[in-house]
Amino acid sequence: MIRILKSSDAARLLARRSARMADAEATVAPILEAVRKRGDKGLMEYARKFDGLTRKSVRVPVAELSAAANRLTPQFISAVEEASHNVRRYAAKQLPKESFATYGPGHKLGQVVRPLDTVGAYIPAGRYPLPSTLIMTAVPAQVAGVTNICVACPKSVDEVYGVAHRLGLEHVFQMGGAQAIAAFAYGTKTVPRADRIVGPGNIYVAAAKRLLAGEVGIDFVAGPTEILIIAAEADPRFIAADMLAQAEHDTDASAILLTTNRKLADRVAVEVEKQLSTLTTAAVARTAIEKNSAIILVDSLDEAVELSNRFAPEHLAIHHEELIPKIRHAGSIFVGPFSPEAAGDYASGPNHVLPTNGAARLRGGLSAADYVKVISVQQLDARALRKIAPSVTILARAEGLEAHARSVEVRLV
Repeated sequence: MIRILKSSDAARLLARRSARMADAEATVAPILEAVRKRGDKGLMEYARKFDGLTRKSVRVPVAELSAAANRLTPQFISAVEEASHNVRRYAAKQLPKESFATYGPGHKLGQVVRPLDTVGAYIPAGRYPLPSTLIMTAVPAQVAGVTNICVACPKSVDEVYGVAHRLGLEHVFQMGGAQAIAAFAYGTKTVPRADRIVGPGNIYVAAAKRLLAGEVGIDFVAGPTEILIIAAEADPRFIAADMLAQAEHDTDASAILLTTNRKLADRVAVEVEKQLSTLTTAAVARTAIEKNSAIILVDSLDEAVELSNRFAPEHLAIHHEELIPKIRHAGSIFVGPFSPEAAGDYASGPNHVLPTNGAARLRGGLSAADYVKVISVQQLDARALRKIAPSVTILARAEGLEAHARSVEVRLV
């Protein structure tokens, strides 16, 4: 049975559990080093050991991708097309725009937007294969103009391979875990070196990304998935369903309801048990519900919002639209009774690759903007340079950089 707690008793629950990251980093470090030093040989060794690879290369032939696409059902294809369309349309609105403007006589400034050359998308296939993650990582990259989109998936999965083929992706590799992250980070003869690695994964994938951040760009280091719900009045069936949708991901997942309404809390607790009794993923979901989840009674919705901002949840569901201006930290916000988190996971448009473990304090979810660089452009004529020259030379000499000052003065004699 899910716990019902007072807010004063919830501090330990809201203080995230350690993800055992140090142990995971120690485990993956030798794998990263093996791929760095030995390239494909090191990669193949671990792909055979951990991914069950039997082919002679991690590269998946295009013919195999095409065959997988041919085995997809029409209903699945239709769902993929609608989801991809919505994600593509939303991602296009996220891109920064090129712009130029005049800031004074002869003083022209602007910015150009350029896509990354190569992106590595990691697609999990452990307990659940996730073709939706392929849509969420590859489609925004296509919108951004990335020409070399590489996909890593540890298992041969028709839904992943088939979606890759339908999206026009040819660089697909059967590799997973830390060895896949290392291959993207360092590059091998078979696997191109990526500028950025995106996509969720288990603790070993997260540890590898953390160790290699700086060597390669990453989206963020992910922890266990989570949802926080704020509601004073709502249908308990909806809330219980949303909590279980998150809990079924993993035994380390967490689902938290903040409410001012004791009757609602009791009804949600009963409904969680009722829905668990028929849930095919109940073995996983029940562990997450009993170990990491709770219903927390608060005195006001303002207190609920403050607790939520301190927690900075990956998914935040609010049943009161007027709370939106008060939300400072969240990976993605779902507003109202008919905006379930599952809609965002698949087809509403925004990305489902979201910051966990408090990273929502720093950034939102994956977006098309993660796949581009915004490059500043500046163009001055003699008038404009003369106008700012005193400020440039004074500041340069204050820093002891004489050549900087002279590089301006030589143009003005």
